[in-house]
Amino acid sequence: MRLTPEELAARKRRNLALAGALVAFIVLVFATTVLRMKNNMDQRQAAVAAAGQPVAQGG
Repeated sequence: MRLTPEELAARKRRNLALAGALVAFIVLVFATTVLRMKNNMDQRQAAVAAAGQPVAQGG
């Protein structure tokens, strides 16, 4: 089965839209991760300053 030029163009548009959505999702996850890590580092620095000594790491 051969696709018509219109069908090929539609497929290309769908693929580009899907790729754009995937890139947007990756950027969103990356930005969220960076912001959460920065927030955690800021809270840790505040705890160290308040306690006057390092805070134990752990999970």
